[in-house]
Amino acid sequence: MSDTYIRNVIEAALLAAGQPLPLAELARLFEENVRPGTHELQAALASLEAQYAGRGIELKHTASGYRIQVRRELAAEISRLWPERTVRYSRALLETLALIAYRQPITRAEIEAVRGVAVNPNIIRTMLERNWVRVVGHRDVPGHPELLGTTREFLDYFGLRSLDELPPLAELKAMGDINLQLALAGEEAPAAVAVAGGAGDAADGDESAEDDELSAGGESSHELVAGPRDLDG
Repeated sequence: MSDTYIRNVIEAALLAAGQPLPLAELARLFEENVRPGTHELQAALASLEAQYAGRGIELKHTASGYRIQVRRELAAEISRLWPERTVRYSRALLETLALIAYRQPITRAEIEAVRGVAVNPNIIRTMLERNWVRVVGHRDVPGHPELLGTTREFLDYFGLRSLDELPPLAELKAMGDINLQLALAGEEAPAAVAVAGGAGDAADGDESAEDDELSAGGESSHELVAGPRDLDG
């Protein structure tokens, strides 16, 4: 079996799958008696990555495996193919998501204590529905509030393998678009969620459902460019 054939099969599978594929699943694409080993598969993936250098697509390694995707710097242009699917993330949702990323596992009350405003239920519901966040346990205090943490799907969505790939807190503060005291109890947060875009719509005080839910966006829309830690494995 030639290296070219292995590379072509992997490329075709990644284009057809619509989701990240791990090495084990890529290996199962081949007959068992001629199945390439891990080294051969990794060599084929490295070859694909090199071929895509300077092109409009790239090979990305995420928490769940490998995928072929449009390069991030071309996302704005390619998004014009689906104008009706443009999504705006409210400032309130991004700040809540950032807190979960930094301080997971974290309760809703702890999020509210840092932000200084009640968390609209639509925010948590949206993140749960998108499988970005899940309940990972309960705090051992009266009422046993739910503890929230991030998921593997969240890492996959934002093209990350692990928390180690997140930008440092200093970069998040330098962007100036989220103004949060992210560390709780005097502890320094270990990682960041970075947000690019214009100023958000949500102001201090009560947050309306309109601001907290995903909605059609325009020039002031945000792009979330990094995600939090995976708690699934």
